[in-house]
Amino acid sequence: MPEAATAPANAPDTTSERLDRLPFTKRHLRVLTGSGIGWALDAMDVGLISFIIAALAAEWSLQPHETAWIASIGFVGMAIGASLGGLLADRFGRRQVFALTLLVYGIATGASALVGGLALLLVLRFFVGLGLGAELPVASTYVSEFAPARMRGRLIVILEAFWAVGWTAAALIGYFVVPSSDDGWRWAFALGAIPAVYALIVRWGLPESARWLERRGRTADADAVTRSFEDAAGVAAVPSAAGGASGGAGAAVAPTAPPAAVRSRDRLAALWSTEFRMRTACLWLVWFCVNFSYYGAFIWIPTILVAQGYDLVRSFGFTLIITLAQLPGYAVAAWLIEVWGRRPTLSVFLVGSAVAAVFFGTATGEGQIIAAGMALSFFNLGAWGALYAVTPEMYPTSLRATGSGWAAGVGRIASIVAPLTVPALLAGGGAPLLFVIFAGFFALAAAATWGLADRRGQALDDR
Repeated sequence: MPEAATAPANAPDTTSERLDRLPFTKRHLRVLTGSGIGWALDAMDVGLISFIIAALAAEWSLQPHETAWIASIGFVGMAIGASLGGLLADRFGRRQVFALTLLVYGIATGASALVGGLALLLVLRFFVGLGLGAELPVASTYVSEFAPARMRGRLIVILEAFWAVGWTAAALIGYFVVPSSDDGWRWAFALGAIPAVYALIVRWGLPESARWLERRGRTADADAVTRSFEDAAGVAAVPSAAGGASGGAGAAVAPTAPPAAVRSRDRLAALWSTEFRMRTACLWLVWFCVNFSYYGAFIWIPTILVAQGYDLVRSFGFTLIITLAQLPGYAVAAWLIEVWGRRPTLSVFLVGSAVAAVFFGTATGEGQIIAAGMALSFFNLGAWGALYAVTPEMYPTSLRATGSGWAAGVGRIASIVAPLTVPALLAGGGAPLLFVIFAGFFALAAAATWGLADRRGQALDDR
């Protein structure tokens, strides 16, 4: 029998309580896979650029600082997109902004296939980053607001696991398509236009967040969305405490708890209020450190392997094998995050990333390179899954997307800096120095996780 199917008539449930008591249904699966496919397409785009950089460096005779800018300019767009995307999602809705971001970066990626020089490519990569940066924190916020509390962390890690699917697709395209001809990189970019089509599916095929609708006073709409999930679970609908179940179409009854913030500038200020400042500071530090190490390493791995004497196809093959280790990393993190909790899981995977980074930087033979790379991929992407799970839980509904977006935006600053610093670090101390520095950033992030709140099994804050 479904859990807590009914409630006393004199004790109406809130939208949050109604959503949290549900079992996992086909409606949850649709939200998860619909968002996850967008996530995978994002990963495919980010992954493709690491292979395309290696090809363009040879075809266009690019200098190291020029190839670094191809990677970093996208992250400039991502930093701006993440910050703006969260604000827009808290004002206009999760689904609307999610679809818009897919459209922007899908069109810009497809147009990149037609460029004839570095300058135009950099402009388009900025717009790709703008859409991509906004999409990821909005998607994780969106899914977290539908997920029942007892499985919320696990579902967000599974959402993040779609990143491995997209990155694997990028590795396959990089291995089979990019080296296939002089225009292989153009065909790779053309495949990146797929999100522009998928944006239409997102816009019309997925529901808006019921929590966001209720917070905006659209209680009848929130009730209709919640009822659709209850119907899918075979759970009897219970009138919402916010008045949605009995309200007429378009009813606008204020939610019972006052919002943490209403206007955009108030949302930004609220992130640094007494209640949230410790969470915000630690969250921003974790995002900064993880972005620096992840993008500094994985964007450059194919190029580093080529510099060590492996040909383009062989280095891409190594990268493909390393990428496959992401999937078990996500699987273990998805299990542990509801067993250990958010902070222990995140910190353990970050410590594992630090150790693996040291081994990868000192690896010599092919076997060592692949083994250390797989370990780095396993722990680092498991950490990413846990980080995306914990981030939306730090803030109430009225500023959840804003908080998630700004944390991601600060992280993107690191992803801008990291690819630009890699050439200088490689020249100064080679791969050993580079990956020891990455390990240091992972260790610092592991320490900062203990300043975050751990809301395993708890309801989201719906203020």
